Amino acid sequence: MNIAILSRGETLYSTQSLLKAGEALNHSIEVIDPTYCNVFIEDDKALLQYHDKLIDDLDAIIPRIGASNTYYGTSLVRHFEAMEVFSIVSSEGIRISRDKWASFQIMAKAGVPLPKTTLVSQYYAEDFLRDFGQGPVIIKLLEGTHGTGVILCESYKNALATLETLRSTRSRFLLQEYIEESKGADLRVIVVGGSIVASMRRQAKEGDFRSNLHRGGSSEAIKLSEAEKNAALRAAKSLNLGVCGVDILQSKRGPLVLEVNSTPGLEGVENTTGIDVSKHIIEYLERHKR
Repeated sequence: MNIAILSRGETLYSTQSLLKAGEALNHSIEVIDPTYCNVFIEDDKALLQYHDKLIDDLDAIIPRIGASNTYYGTSLVRHFEAMEVFSIVSSEGIRISRDKWASFQIMAKAGVPLPKTTLVSQYYAEDFLRDFGQGPVIIKLLEGTHGTGVILCESYKNALATLETLRSTRSRFLLQEYIEESKGADLRVIVVGGSIVASMRRQAKEGDFRSNLHRGGSSEAIKLSEAEKNAALRAAKSLNLGVCGVDILQSKRGPLVLEVNSTPGLEGVENTTGIDVSKHIIEYLERHKR
C-alpha cells in the first residue's frame, strides 16, 4: 500500500514509530506536512497538491492532527476522503472528538458511562455550579487539550471566582464532577479497529490531579476489567473512530469515560506496555484494504 502520515513533526516519536512499522510490513509510507498541502476542486474532482506535486496514488492516510490545527486538519482529511483515500480516523470523528461537549452528547446517547457534566450557560453559571455542591469541581475549557484548560476548584467559592473570570473572557467551558477516589489516576486504553490493543494506568505527579505523562505523570501496564473494556469499546464505536485513545476514571460506581483522543500519542503507551501499537495500526489498514 501507499500510505501517508499527516504530520507536522516528522521527528516526533509517534510519527517515527508509524513510519518504521509501515516499512517493516513492506509498505510505501511517507510523511506529508499538512502545511504544504494545497487542496482544490477542479472539473468536479477533489485534487491535492503537495509542494509542486499532484498526489493521486495514495491508498490510505494516518492523520496526526494537532489540536491547534483542528479546522484545517479535518478539512484536509475530508478532502482525502473525497478523493476516496481511506483514513484510519474520519474527518467527522476527529472534529467531534475535539469538541468535549459534542462527544459527551454522542457517547451519552450510546450508553457510555460518563461523569456528571454540564455545559455552562453564560447567564446561569451560578445556578449550574450550585448543583455540584460545596466541594471540589472540575472546570474544563472546551478547546483545552493534554491537560491544559482543566481547572480543579477546591470549593464552591473558588469555583465561583473562576467562573466569573472565564465569563468575562467569553470562554466556553464545562462543569464536571470531581472523582476523588481516582486519586489523580486514569486509564489510557488504545482501541484499533474495534479491538483493545494496549492499556496503561497513568498517575499524576504529586501536587497535580492531571495524569498526562508529558506533565510529569508516571505509568504502568494494567489489565482491564470487563466493564472497563466495554466502556472503552463503546466510546470508540459511538464516535466512529478506527483508532483512538480512551481515557477512563475508576470511580465507586464503575468506570467513567473522561475523554476520547482521536490522535493518541504512542510513546507513553508503547514504552510502558512494550506493545507495538503502530504495527497494530498498519495491520488495521491492511485488513481494511483487502
